Amino acid sequence: MSTDPSQSTMQSALNKARELDAQDPLAEFRDRFWIPRHSDGSDQLYFCGNSLGLQPKALAGEMEQELKSWQELGVAGHFEGPYPWMPYHEFLREPLAQLVGAKPHEVVAMNSLTVNLHLMMVSFYRPEGERRRIIIEQQAFPSDRYAVTSQIRFHGLDPDDCLVELAPADGQRYIDESQIEDFLAEHGDTVALVLWPGVQYASGQVFDLKRIAAAAHAAGSAVGFDLAHSAGNVPLALHDSGCDFAAWCSYKYLNSGAGGVAGCFVHERHSQRNDLPRFHGWWGHHQQSRFKMGQQFVPSPGADAWQLSNPPIMAMAPVRVSLAEFEAAGMERLRAKSLKMTGYLAELIQAELDDVLEIVTPLEDSRRGCQLSLRVRAGREQGRALFEYLEANGVITDWREPDIVRAAPVPLYNRFEDCWGFVNHVLKWTQK
Repeated sequence: MSTDPSQSTMQSALNKARELDAQDPLAEFRDRFWIPRHSDGSDQLYFCGNSLGLQPKALAGEMEQELKSWQELGVAGHFEGPYPWMPYHEFLREPLAQLVGAKPHEVVAMNSLTVNLHLMMVSFYRPEGERRRIIIEQQAFPSDRYAVTSQIRFHGLDPDDCLVELAPADGQRYIDESQIEDFLAEHGDTVALVLWPGVQYASGQVFDLKRIAAAAHAAGSAVGFDLAHSAGNVPLALHDSGCDFAAWCSYKYLNSGAGGVAGCFVHERHSQRNDLPRFHGWWGHHQQSRFKMGQQFVPSPGADAWQLSNPPIMAMAPVRVSLAEFEAAGMERLRAKSLKMTGYLAELIQAELDDVLEIVTPLEDSRRGCQLSLRVRAGREQGRALFEYLEANGVITDWREPDIVRAAPVPLYNRFEDCWGFVNHVLKWTQK
């Protein structure tokens, strides 16, 4: 009896996946996270770390310790206990700086992503005369677009005149950095701010941040980056990129839980700028005189000056715990596994499902992170049907309108065999 060629190929692919998992130097990290269970009791195939990362097992004990400090120490917990609350954000500084390629005084954990973008635009979007435009990408994440248009209106300007949304060139799927460069070369004297993603949320495209920052500054514009889909996903070098600011959330690849405390970067060249507008709050005041309760604001050095209120300890503990996992794993090793894992998944999709799924994400190593964005060739209705079928069968992806299924194998806790399982489930769906 002959063997089905597809079955033979899938068995070979499964063997390869298991071999890669056996050789994986990061395999132990999966056991450090809680993997949600499917209704049949098996582990879900969880590909949604680009939307909400999984919970580190170490977190429960650390949260219990913070509750214990509160219970036993009361207000003294600000100064006593394993991690006193007064300097708590400082415990995150070194690992956060290492993760995003910054100097420690250039980063701070605070607020949420969109709040931080607004605070940064208060300082770095300074429209004047003809220089009042903001450049973003077409199909930016809605919160970014809402923030940008509201900032433009706050200055009494019209988004129809001041918002530039760059789209892929005719016949192209992606926005190339050269398009930003070309626009700035021709219209740079009208641009006040370039606000760009490190990774485009829908397509999964990774951008060259240093190149974009250089083009913006050459045109006389400020430049900032939304790193919601970059931090913990791809290597970053924010200081060397030369950007003015960046902001990111922590609940995706950084595994801090829903609504986790976000991060912010301000390049050190701005730390002593007295001419820079900024909203002030007491936690941004220099710590040496903060509790003298003076009436004049004295800024803290570095990014700390943009803080407003004292940090929410129960929300920052998950960030601290997760950053410890990144320190232990190492971003270089995580990136190597990520490229190998998405490469394996992409090859298997192309071999077995090329007539079913279109890979939207660029496949060059330098232009992709953990996420592969997929479009069902039969159209949106079938794409939604596939997403719902996968969910019902314990394969967790996410859906982004109008027609994208996003699957993100995360190197901290996903396996190569998970990727094989994803393709196998899609094959079963096609055979229904």
